[in-house]
Amino acid sequence: MQILWADDEIDLLKPHVLFLEEKGYDVDTVTNGTDAVEKANEKNYDIIFLDENMPGLSGLETLSELKAKDPGTPIIMITKSEEEAIMEEAIGSKISDYLIKPVNPRQILLSLKKNLDTKRLVSEKTTSNYQQRFREISMELSGRLDHAEWSEMYKQLVYWDLELSKSNDPGMTEIQNMQRSEANGQFSRFVSENYTDWLSGVEDAPLMSHRLFKEKISPEIEGDGPLFVLLIDNLRYDQWIILKPLIQEDLRIESEEMYYSILPTATQYSRNSIFSGLLPSEMAKNHPDLWLNDEDEGGKNMYEAQFLESQLQRLGKNVRHSYNKITNLNAGKKLVDIFSNLFNNQLNVIVYNFVDMLSHARTEMEMIRELADDSAAYRSLTLSWFEHSALRDMIRQIAEKGGRVVLTTDHGTIQVKEPVKVIGDRNTNSNLRYKQGKNLNYNAKEVFEIHDPSKAYLPKQHVSTRFIFAKEDQFFVYPNNYNHYVNYFRDTFQHGGISMEEMLIPVVTLRAK
Repeated sequence: MQILWADDEIDLLKPHVLFLEEKGYDVDTVTNGTDAVEKANEKNYDIIFLDENMPGLSGLETLSELKAKDPGTPIIMITKSEEEAIMEEAIGSKISDYLIKPVNPRQILLSLKKNLDTKRLVSEKTTSNYQQRFREISMELSGRLDHAEWSEMYKQLVYWDLELSKSNDPGMTEIQNMQRSEANGQFSRFVSENYTDWLSGVEDAPLMSHRLFKEKISPEIEGDGPLFVLLIDNLRYDQWIILKPLIQEDLRIESEEMYYSILPTATQYSRNSIFSGLLPSEMAKNHPDLWLNDEDEGGKNMYEAQFLESQLQRLGKNVRHSYNKITNLNAGKKLVDIFSNLFNNQLNVIVYNFVDMLSHARTEMEMIRELADDSAAYRSLTLSWFEHSALRDMIRQIAEKGGRVVLTTDHGTIQVKEPVKVIGDRNTNSNLRYKQGKNLNYNAKEVFEIHDPSKAYLPKQHVSTRFIFAKEDQFFVYPNNYNHYVNYFRDTFQHGGISMEEMLIPVVTLRAK
């Protein structure tokens, strides 16, 4: 490691320099800012120690010149002064640490470790912690978890996924992926065994799509100030976690929970269920003019505002409200321009479709595939979008005017790996994670099948209609041109089936700070 140390009293610091050299560091020393800048121009340093009070160029002036040359080099400011203004100016110039004289060798070493070895040390500690937790998680997976315990299990797996993605240990990342795969297998069996019982009331059921509005949104409507329901389509729990710090800059989290999406975990089913407060077969029966089946022509999510209106009336919520759906950049900007008008309503529902469009674009566009080739990159792309989105501008306005927010989604998505052959007629829907039709042929051991759709509150278009759902990271492929479609869709992000990523999704209540 190459260190540059600039201090007009460098001779007095000789013991510190010797201490660092004994630890294996190479240290160059200078006595003024001008020489420090010249040295940095001649040689690349891993880190620079910079005295704040030197003759000629001051420490802050030297800092400015060094940062202009190489903004990425960590600079540690050392000073006798504890003046707040000097500290603030140095920190504002993006120093990496700030030490007050007299410093001892251990302080210097700690600062070096913090700025040069943090990633390695954190990676080693993370790996060690996960190795211990791996065994405990494996034991928990061998038991019979209930729906609440599965939510907690998924949170743990996401936590370790995020932590290990920061480290440089591909071996541990692979082990974590294997454990997640095992968990998804167990979760798929759990859902397959209990899903219809949840809907019929035989088994204690988790909070699901059709009860979300009544139980989590409706009670918030009567609170102080307008309520904004922000539904980001296709937002996974791990994506929420990486957006969370940015959102918390403006809003305070009051509650953070998870709920279960209904099946299919597809927008036309799950999102319509949220806004109607009904299950799919109930929507088809009670609103035949609004509900469209898979075989029907036309958009399947064209009537969410009408479903919302009907549910509000049913719940006795005669409130002034609005519904907006954002499907492109211009629509988002237009809503931001008139956003202040929404504060006249008690309830404002905003559906934001970007994440869903991102997953579809990733399937269809090679460039997006390369930008988001795995879950970590997919999360990064989501974060980059949000930082510069109209949605963030809306959240800032809500915070400034004292509004309240319920942030949620309709389903998540999973990166698919394993193809499963399915044969269906021309009326079979095209979704890769679920199929419905009357002439389906498949291996029953590979799928979750529902022979009688009414038991799962799904529309039954024909006497022999059945539904099948892909589990874990599977995706359905027709035998025709099989290899082409396997290669085309493998590693894409899909939804509609059974996995923790698709079914276990966030619902968060927030308010202005």
